[in-house]
Amino acid sequence: MSNKIIKTERFGEVSYTQEEVLFFPRGIPAFEDKHEWILAGSDDSAIRWLQSIDDGALALPVTSPDAIQSDYNARIPEDELNLVNESEGGTFNPAELALLIVVSIPDNAPWNMTANLRAPILINIKTRKAVQVIALNEEYPVRHTVFSEEIREKLKASAMTNGGEN
Repeated sequence: MSNKIIKTERFGEVSYTQEEVLFFPRGIPAFEDKHEWILAGSDDSAIRWLQSIDDGALALPVTSPDAIQSDYNARIPEDELNLVNESEGGTFNPAELALLIVVSIPDNAPWNMTANLRAPILINIKTRKAVQVIALNEEYPVRHTVFSEEIREKLKASAMTNGGEN
């Protein structure tokens, strides 16, 4: 299929195909009118960006749950699974599903990055349907601190030494 181009604030012009588009039937909370997104950014980076196709200024940083918490095991409500599950015969196939976690990276203090473990993004990689869900695990916080205090202090000190704060 032919490539399409979107002009973004973060990445400039981004080329994508329709097969790369993730379709969110309900949008994403706070962006309910945005239904089509692509993953942008370097494949080598732990952080990718969920880029809105409709709004070049709108991109959300996301990562794999394993990058944040190795034993992450979100329990997803059945109705949410059914929303993205469109396998032939209605059979649920967990191998077709993937999760992403939205992260929040403060502009002037990236060491204070947090991850929303409570509301992962569920993606059917076969159908490209996606939805942000509320995990049934009440122990998962909305603002999980990504770095330990020791690492945060080292990153902050390094930024100050290298002129990262003005």
